[in-house]
Amino acid sequence: MPGGFGWGGFAWGGFGWGGFAWSGFAPNLAWAAAAALAVMLATFAVAVRTGRHRIVDVAWGIGFTAVAAVTFAASAGQGDLLRRLLVTVLTAVWGLRLAAHIARRGRGHGEDPRYEAMLAKAPGHRNAYALRKVYLLQGALVWLVSLPVQAAQYVQGPPSVLGRAGVALWAVGLAFEAVGDAQLARFKADPAGRGKIMDRGLWSWTRHPNYFGDFCVWWGLFLLACDAPAAAGVSVVSPVVMSLLLTKGSGKRLLERHMAERPGYAAYRARTSGFFPRPPRRRP
Repeated sequence: MPGGFGWGGFAWGGFGWGGFAWSGFAPNLAWAAAAALAVMLATFAVAVRTGRHRIVDVAWGIGFTAVAAVTFAASAGQGDLLRRLLVTVLTAVWGLRLAAHIARRGRGHGEDPRYEAMLAKAPGHRNAYALRKVYLLQGALVWLVSLPVQAAQYVQGPPSVLGRAGVALWAVGLAFEAVGDAQLARFKADPAGRGKIMDRGLWSWTRHPNYFGDFCVWWGLFLLACDAPAAAGVSVVSPVVMSLLLTKGSGKRLLERHMAERPGYAAYRARTSGFFPRPPRRRP
């Protein structure tokens, strides 16, 4: 095995169980944290200057892209080049598309009502509170959720069937996100849809095609780390945390609470899957 000699499935000299470069991955955790922190602090500076903290949502996808790029540079010579390229490109395509979509959606708007409501109750200085409760928290989540992106780049050997399945799952997720976002944007731009519930296209199969897409993206990236048991073990927390955030945390649960009182939403909820896509129920 490159980098040392092995015994009983364990390799010394830098590479761990199943061809995983522990000696490179461990310091990479610090490099990734620094990259996520740098993105969030730069975003905070822009938000203070413009008076709008909603820009932090744009930084979410950029933060993952920065972590992937820093890890790609740090893992040179320690992980398989094809896997490193795949993970970096897939993360960047997902992250930059999401950032661009959120930036377009927020153009010309004031502060996000969520942040306005939160900061209105802030004890002390609003910006200092936002830094602690929004930017540093999101930076920590970027670091935690990006563990498969980091770990996969220190795995030896090209992607197996499991890795290729991960790429396919990522593609399904990106398609759900991109198509769902485009369909919703067209619906909102049409005056005929004003005051109505979006229940067309992917939105007739799931109430949250974009959140389901996120779910697939992160489980797909995790599968790219699964060719090394150590990499899978150290990063499985990432898709689990992302799944909980999407379904129980700041994603689906909060959005549905906000939508609950809208006319027609109860009927839409009754006939449409809450997360995993399926044909809409036919009700008499």
